[in-house]
Amino acid sequence: MTPSASDVRTDPYRLLGHPTDLAGHISTLGRLPLPAVVDGTWRSAFAADLEASGLAGRGGAAFPAALKLAVARRSGSGGLVAVNGMEGEPASDKDKLLLLRAPHLVLDGAQLLAAACGADQVVVCIPAGRDAVAGAVTAAIAERAAGSYGAVAERVVRPPDRFVAGEESALAGWLDHGHSLPSFRPEKGIALRIGPRPVLVHNTETLAHVAMIARCGPAHFRRHGIVEEPGTTLLTLSGAVAHPGVIEADRGTPLLDLVARAEPVHPPQALLVGGYGGTWVGPDYFETPYASLSLRTIGASAGVGIVIALGPAACGIAESARIAHYMAGQSAGQCGPCVYGLPAIADDLSRLAAGRADARLVDRLTRRLAEVNGRGACRHPDGVVAMVRSALAVFAADVAAHIDGAPCPHAAAPTVLRFPPAPVGV
Repeated sequence: MTPSASDVRTDPYRLLGHPTDLAGHISTLGRLPLPAVVDGTWRSAFAADLEASGLAGRGGAAFPAALKLAVARRSGSGGLVAVNGMEGEPASDKDKLLLLRAPHLVLDGAQLLAAACGADQVVVCIPAGRDAVAGAVTAAIAERAAGSYGAVAERVVRPPDRFVAGEESALAGWLDHGHSLPSFRPEKGIALRIGPRPVLVHNTETLAHVAMIARCGPAHFRRHGIVEEPGTTLLTLSGAVAHPGVIEADRGTPLLDLVARAEPVHPPQALLVGGYGGTWVGPDYFETPYASLSLRTIGASAGVGIVIALGPAACGIAESARIAHYMAGQSAGQCGPCVYGLPAIADDLSRLAAGRADARLVDRLTRRLAEVNGRGACRHPDGVVAMVRSALAVFAADVAAHIDGAPCPHAAAPTVLRFPPAPVGV
């Protein structure tokens, strides 16, 4: 399902389909668009182009890339750019694919941002256990070093493979002191730091867009997507579909059109949008455009670029319970909402799915969701709350049937979701 070389020839603005090797990368896209001397004039022009493009981060928070660069520039030079290739969402493959298929595009984006904010190092963060991806990036870095390609040094590091380890403050914490603990950050206008040095963290897709905007210009980027949310986006499609995989589509494409590209096996009863910390969406909203403002009107968000189709032969409550149990096990263990609240929520959902609910279960579950929401050090528990609340609404008929003790013919069916093996390098 990934774009081919012919797709790239038809539309040069593609993140996938470019040659993987450095020589092919340069032949197709040209060399890194950096001047011999990076001065204030170039930095201002680069920042202006980034702002004109309207690029929002593709790592989940959708923070404007130009604003993030401005924060880094105010924080002083001598820092580093961290490439967030952690991709802790089990249902996501887009960042892995980018690093395997277009590593030089991602590294170019990091080099450009390093020049723009005065960083002197690029660090690519790939989790322990993801050796094929790390090997591909290490080989790409060796090619670049041999050809003196890039202004600052590049290296690969291997943080632990945990869901929360990819949260940007947790990643900065691991780079600083070896512990992947998210920090409470009510003010995003303050740069993250590793010791005294500022660090600019971006996910791989965002960096690939930066590299393409620097080459093609903001106007070309804006030919895709919608006015309020320009550009293409990478999404991982899975679930009850014939052809799961990664696609590249314009922002603003209706959800149903996105899923159609993966060929659903049966008409979906619901879509999980945004990943395991995302939101279930029912058929009434399948025509919603995949864009932040549109999704917000139905209580959803684009998240990290995941859409999962749930077929009719699946129990939405049972699948939601599996997700809740997985997410409870991915806690950093530093605050009560995760340590105590998420396991309790997951257990309530499991009882509901099994038809062992007492009369007070839904009220108790609703109260627990309210007690957990917004009280963690990071957004991890909030994502679980959003997913569970949406499940109770979208699968309301199933909830009622389970409370009445009616046996669910699908509760014990094999999951259509993906869950990783035990984490490595914790």
